[in-house]
Amino acid sequence: MSDLDLTDADWNVDYVNGEYRSPGDRDTIDVEDPSTRDHFISVPAGTERDVEDAYEAAADAQADWAATSPQQRASVVRSVRDLLKEHRDDILELLATESGSTQTKGFAEFHTSVGITGEAASFPTRTSGDHRQSTVEGKENLVVREPQGVVGVISPWNFPLNLSIRAVAPAIALGNSVVLKPASSTPVTGGLLLAKLFEAAGLPDGVLNVVTGHGSDIGDAVAGNPHADVVSFTGSTPVGRQVAATAGQNLALPAMELGGNNVHVVTDDADIDQAVDSGVFGSFLHSGQVCISINRHLVHEDVYDEYVRKLTERAEALPAGSAHEGDTVVGPIIDESQRDTILDYVEETVDAGATLETGGGHDGLVVEPTVLSDATNDMAAACNEHFGPVAPVIPFSDDDEAVALANDTEYGLSGSVHASDLGRARDIADRIDTGMIHINDQPINDEPHLPFGGYKDSGIGRYNGEAIMDELTQEKWISIQREARDYPF
Repeated sequence: MSDLDLTDADWNVDYVNGEYRSPGDRDTIDVEDPSTRDHFISVPAGTERDVEDAYEAAADAQADWAATSPQQRASVVRSVRDLLKEHRDDILELLATESGSTQTKGFAEFHTSVGITGEAASFPTRTSGDHRQSTVEGKENLVVREPQGVVGVISPWNFPLNLSIRAVAPAIALGNSVVLKPASSTPVTGGLLLAKLFEAAGLPDGVLNVVTGHGSDIGDAVAGNPHADVVSFTGSTPVGRQVAATAGQNLALPAMELGGNNVHVVTDDADIDQAVDSGVFGSFLHSGQVCISINRHLVHEDVYDEYVRKLTERAEALPAGSAHEGDTVVGPIIDESQRDTILDYVEETVDAGATLETGGGHDGLVVEPTVLSDATNDMAAACNEHFGPVAPVIPFSDDDEAVALANDTEYGLSGSVHASDLGRARDIADRIDTGMIHINDQPINDEPHLPFGGYKDSGIGRYNGEAIMDELTQEKWISIQREARDYPF
């Protein structure tokens, strides 16, 4: 058992160079529980000076950390994984209180976080190079991998622990140092919690630094700091473009997981009950606040009515309410602005001719599970990433039309296809332009050893496994001339 106590922690701090720094004369940001609307904590509203302090600490610490043995780096990350497990219940409560995570969503995020941290613990001894023959007589060529250096991480509020630790743990395991800016709605589970975990695991000062604050105030400073060698960002495509452009001014590598408009294709030979099971989970987990949730249900016209009826029945039966109630499936939206955007999309879609089968209302921040039939691809709830518990159902007549509808978006993050004929399902999956797609399942899948990322406007690069190892290291060519070389002059 560790001495780490998450139940009585002072969260009104940032974490720079191994020190927890109180706000002092800085402003603070108030964070509330989305379920109860009660005040949860306040954290410092970080400044550009705080970001600079964090990057300077990270830059100073990185070389020594990279020089430590693979076993030592693996041990630290493995200890973080063990601390996650040890403090599971406290972490689940933090996720419920800060991000409105229901029990189902909290467990999913927790276990995914444990998985990627455990995977990252294997990276130090998996990092490999290459030995190549030479076109020059007597020369030996080696290709080695070294850390990128300093990694800036800007993480979102919807899966704050997982989407922070999937960048932080691999970066640290591979010998990089990190500056982490969590979302202002989730500064604990997306940031300060990681500081506590890595500190308790014995990480040297300066290797991980956490600066809380509004993205509008310090986002550019995090993305554009000259010390940053990689900038990892998860969020919307418009903001991601800005982050990537800012990082590019210093030639930092942008690692971007951005927006999605994911389809759930149901063919006429699909098992409809299984397709609905997948559709319910893929649309309503975490109230649809998942980058890889189902944004559009594309259903063959021959089974359309049956699918809509069964999906509506299931949506109406889902328990909705406080994330602190154990049986809740559909919990609160993160804030009023996000809620209102979702409701506006629903209203615009109905005004455009769709049928509201169920839902469409709200109780506080809890939006009712909503099913929209007679939808088309150009309606607001379908063409936008609605990020809510909303299921627009769009009919199609044949596989070619399904593929055309699926690809009629600037995004290409994830998706799913249901069909009894697996060859047919694979053909459809192959033709959909998306970085990830799942047959006879739904789009919300994340395994720590498999590449996670999208096509088109859904981002740049991949997380997890060998993909993130490649992104967070750089190749170095070393040649050894073992015999005297004969030069022409």
